[in-house]
Amino acid sequence: MGILNVTPDSFSDGGRFAERAEAVAHGLALVEQGADILDVGGESTRPGSRSVPAEEQERRVSDVIRDLRERIPPHIDISIDTTSAAVARIALDMGATWINDTTAGYGDPGMLPLAAERQVPIVLMHHQGTPATMQIEPSYRDVLVEVRDFLAARAEAALAAGVSETHVLLDPGIGFGKSAAHNLALLAGLDRLVDLGFPLLLGTSRKRFMGAICLGAAPTELMPATCATTAIGVMAGVQVFRVHDVAANRQAADIAWAVRRAV
Repeated sequence: MGILNVTPDSFSDGGRFAERAEAVAHGLALVEQGADILDVGGESTRPGSRSVPAEEQERRVSDVIRDLRERIPPHIDISIDTTSAAVARIALDMGATWINDTTAGYGDPGMLPLAAERQVPIVLMHHQGTPATMQIEPSYRDVLVEVRDFLAARAEAALAAGVSETHVLLDPGIGFGKSAAHNLALLAGLDRLVDLGFPLLLGTSRKRFMGAICLGAAPTELMPATCATTAIGVMAGVQVFRVHDVAANRQAADIAWAVRRAV
């Protein structure tokens, strides 16, 4: 899953693809690099960010999604990264085929029914707090158990809303209300999350906790670190990786998958 932020303030690429033509060109480049899914978002969820009104999100993403749908192969999916059911509905009308909700349906009561109505995959992500507050002393008794229980409950809620079992994906929400130690514990326990029985999405791309480990590297310098987590994820059974640097992570995933199959 290639990240396409149509925003002015995302943490590592904010403003780079805010214009329609630039965003479409970047989306096409991500497909050329090996992306199977393009994740288009009009609202930053970086730590400290504020919510963006649905109307502004729609303005940012609708034409980009429509243009991409007209230009990319039909087997490439487009995901709308939003917590608003109204934005998701417009995006689906424009050609999106997935929903990626960082609130796991809590942010808008219409989101799970929409996924059921339109029969599309939906990614349900664990979070603690809001983007504005989530990194203010996050706390867990046992982060792996609590994240696992949250994801299991949200999967059940999606099924109860009528979402097909084959359309539910789960995301542990690396960096969303977690300390570096929490993130590492989740990475070490990915197999226990995979055991829930739903495809798992992993989103570590360029995230700050890796920079702290890697001698203070800036987000744009964390492609090798992200590739390491991709390989770890493949070996644990993760099926989808949300990344900025598609080509490098595709290589890491392909090699890890070849090793996994050889065992």
